[in-house]
Amino acid sequence: MKVIITDCDHENINIEKEIFDRAGICVELKQAITEDEVIEQCQGADVFIVQYAKITEKVMDHCPQLKYVVRYGVGLDTIDIPAATKHGILVGNVPDYGMNEVADHAIALSLSMLRKIVEMNEYTKEEKWDYTKAIPVHRFSQLTCGVVGLGRIGRNFAKKMNALGFYVIGYDPYFKPDEETDLYVKSVPFEDVVQQSDIISIHCPADGNMNLFNEKVFKKMKDTAILINVARGGIINENDLEKALSDHQIGGACLDCMLGEPVDKDSPLFKFDNVIVTPHMAWYSEEASQELKRKVAEESVRFLRGEPIHYPANKVIGVIR
Repeated sequence: MKVIITDCDHENINIEKEIFDRAGICVELKQAITEDEVIEQCQGADVFIVQYAKITEKVMDHCPQLKYVVRYGVGLDTIDIPAATKHGILVGNVPDYGMNEVADHAIALSLSMLRKIVEMNEYTKEEKWDYTKAIPVHRFSQLTCGVVGLGRIGRNFAKKMNALGFYVIGYDPYFKPDEETDLYVKSVPFEDVVQQSDIISIHCPADGNMNLFNEKVFKKMKDTAILINVARGGIINENDLEKALSDHQIGGACLDCMLGEPVDKDSPLFKFDNVIVTPHMAWYSEEASQELKRKVAEESVRFLRGEPIHYPANKVIGVIR
């Protein structure tokens, strides 16, 4: 039994190696990202653990021993799941790590914008000690926070924003309110989130939601509204966002996820003072990183022992190849 970590940018794989060593399973680390690199460097593996590597049908065709692919993280954009299912390859991820971190990052971005922390830090350091530059700033209890996507992270974010005093509304076509969630978020149509919110935080998957926030939507938002994206690049149409910011159709944006990461320093969105950008780090804390590494290794061991995995992303009917 052999596990190959196709690629990762972590400092080391000590956590994974310790778990695999205890289970008597061989693990190797490569740094293969492209199809051809994976095909060339990752032969003979029963399991791939991947971070950014492209696991396409071509890769599956050329790696006949592969039976299970598990990703460091939640998103599965780089894995061809229909092809994996066709080839009898199970796919998994870790959807429940870093939930607090992502929600907390969205909160930090929200509060930084609403309290004008970044703007006033720069202004004050220029020897201008004058709070009136920040006018207007509003009490949180007078603001509406909209949440798009009410899965684990979206609900976590909504609950914390409610505790801070915001009136929280949310949209998710699959969300079923209950007595607990009714205490901190009101489920409403997407149009209501767009039109009523002072801040909108995106927590939905990319699948089925690409370009969800576009020119048409920006025109319906409050011209003071702040848009937060800690989900996936592409959910916001960035060309339309640039135009909306230039035309002052919205109040600003905070982006932890963008298309084409790493984003070029000459991105037109970087020119706006009312845009905060972080490098896809919402998931990160030392504790979340360790949890993620442990869980991908434990899932791999479960699979190789013939036990049910905890986080399947597809269903393979019959015998796994």
